Amino acid sequence: MDGTGLARRILAETALRAAALTARTGTAPCLATVLVGADPASVTYVRMKRNRCREAGIASRQVELPAGTTTAELVRTLTELSDDPGVHGILLQHPMGEHIDERAAFEAIVPEKDVDGVTLGSYSAMSFGLPGFQSCTPGGIMRLLDAYDVDPAGRRAVVVGRSAILGKPVGMLLLGRDATVTYCHSRTRDLSAEVRRADIVVAAVGRPELIRGEDIKPGAVVVDAGYNPGNVGDVHFDSAVERAGLITPVPGGVGPMTIATLLEQTVTGAERRSER
Repeated sequence: MDGTGLARRILAETALRAAALTARTGTAPCLATVLVGADPASVTYVRMKRNRCREAGIASRQVELPAGTTTAELVRTLTELSDDPGVHGILLQHPMGEHIDERAAFEAIVPEKDVDGVTLGSYSAMSFGLPGFQSCTPGGIMRLLDAYDVDPAGRRAVVVGRSAILGKPVGMLLLGRDATVTYCHSRTRDLSAEVRRADIVVAAVGRPELIRGEDIKPGAVVVDAGYNPGNVGDVHFDSAVERAGLITPVPGGVGPMTIATLLEQTVTGAERRSER
């Protein structure tokens, strides 16, 4: 499944929407990115997002905070951005340091600007099928499935991983589309047996090449949402591609869809604000 090509089309449509909104209101959609510390991978990722913003006609505001920033200081910054009418979306970049209360920081982002889908309000909306912003990687995964005519209804889906911004929400989105969902994790007994039963596998555990080709049911749809050092996913691609009906590569699969979803939701946030 070509995430790069689909993301390019989404970003082109997003750019047209951003240009129309800017022409109509005189204000470009704006994404504020908050970075705590200088983790090299995060710095690179933020730079990539800033470049994509520029290509899509979205203003990018970057807030860089020192590694020693406290939870209270971070919450204050996020609250100020939430109150700023010139900001339409807020992204708090990971990681932010073990001394930070991550949940308190996320909850300082107002739901209408939570374009990364990380707050409890966004998770609840996803779970109940209500209006709101989806977690970007899960939302991107669902767009990929739709683009390749994969209907989850009635299929058995196995999600390997249970993080709050990937594993759990993608399972809820699949459940909302009538899949039968099983969550697996580090304490799952006989993980291979669970994966072999799946019509749809979402690998999101952060362990390189954990899932092997022999674990894949012939014809299954395999979504590798893992990214590990050396451009390696959570699925052993060379063996899995021999059995899967559809599979996402790493890189070029889920990653581009995450950024495309983030920017698309930022423009949506700006459009909603302009209609008030």
